[in-house]
Amino acid sequence: MKSTISQLDYSFNPRHALVGAQMFFVAFGALVLVPLLTGLDASVAMFTAGIGTLCYQVITRGRIPIFLASSFAFIAPIKHGITTWGLPGTLCGLMAAGAMYALASALVRWRGAGIIQRFLPPIVTGPVIMVIGLSLAPVAIEMATRLNAGAVTLTRPQALSISMCSLGATILASLLGRGFLKLVPILCGIAAGYALSLCYGIVDFSPVVSNPWFAVPQFTTPVWNTEAVLFIFPVAIAPIIEHVGNVVAIGSITGRDYVKDPGLHSSLMGDCVSSMLAAFFGGPPNTTYSEVSGGVALTRAFNPGVMTWAALSAIVLAFVGKLGALLGSIPAQVMGGIMILLFGAIVVVGMNSLVKAGDDLMKPRNLAIIAVVLVFGLGGMEFQLGSFAAKDIGLAGIMGLLLHLVLPKGTREK
Repeated sequence: MKSTISQLDYSFNPRHALVGAQMFFVAFGALVLVPLLTGLDASVAMFTAGIGTLCYQVITRGRIPIFLASSFAFIAPIKHGITTWGLPGTLCGLMAAGAMYALASALVRWRGAGIIQRFLPPIVTGPVIMVIGLSLAPVAIEMATRLNAGAVTLTRPQALSISMCSLGATILASLLGRGFLKLVPILCGIAAGYALSLCYGIVDFSPVVSNPWFAVPQFTTPVWNTEAVLFIFPVAIAPIIEHVGNVVAIGSITGRDYVKDPGLHSSLMGDCVSSMLAAFFGGPPNTTYSEVSGGVALTRAFNPGVMTWAALSAIVLAFVGKLGALLGSIPAQVMGGIMILLFGAIVVVGMNSLVKAGDDLMKPRNLAIIAVVLVFGLGGMEFQLGSFAAKDIGLAGIMGLLLHLVLPKGTREK
């Protein structure tokens, strides 16, 4: 079905407002998951998702019905960065990662959309995405089996029962859910785990009671840190590829070619501004949300103006202090169970990109790229030259790109 609306419709329409609020709640579970896992402020993430989406709409001239919010690709770098350089330094690195989108946008404008595929084919991005998911696996298990729950100490069977309840509910909602329910499996998993946590008496409601209804999010501004920039900058390689895929996917849903109009370069620049703005206020980088694309397919709400209402909903709720406190009361065990599925899903996305590419992974060139990316990214390899240091996901991305550029494509097999 082809939409007859190609630009934003700012006229007040109660139906658009209702559908837009629904789109926000489709994205809500994944949106707040990133700050909850990394220690960032969930209210800031909601605010920056809303502001980022509005900026994206301006830059893409109101053509694309897309909602932008917290990117999973940056969970591991944010956790490492906060531990190593603190939040302000980490935010500097996240702003640099946002600038990577500007570079990609410039390349697309100069050489066309195909340049992304030539420089970053699945043989590079697939293993990098797998490294992102696999590097987070220990975090998921630690939180799923954590015995400490505030002032209460759980037994291991109790902790596992909460995390497995969250995991099971999320899986069942994704498999058996219908309509809107199928679009919010994370919220279903959180609700189930939270209910069981209430039975164990480990939920502390005192912050919810004491927090005011209106509260300004805890904004934090970046502080320059060269090491953080060099470490986090290459991580943007994976979400750039994800962005291209999501733009193509939403185009197939609405029947429009957004790669041509408004152009992939405009869409990438929208992500650039959105992510850099998010980091400036203390939030995680933003990316296009496939959950919301699924919502567009279900509701047939092709008017990009609907996403304006979704963005406004995010901004308004960011200032509800009790909501932020309620999110903070979710036990780690609940989030751990959901993370087992989500982080594993990231690995599967990387694997699937390799399978869909159809290349023989045992060819010496392909084997070399994948092997080096995986082992360097997961094994703790680090290259250091003066103040420059590259390791983990950043090093994996750099090595994948370099090997793709320097290894001859005509290598013969013995």
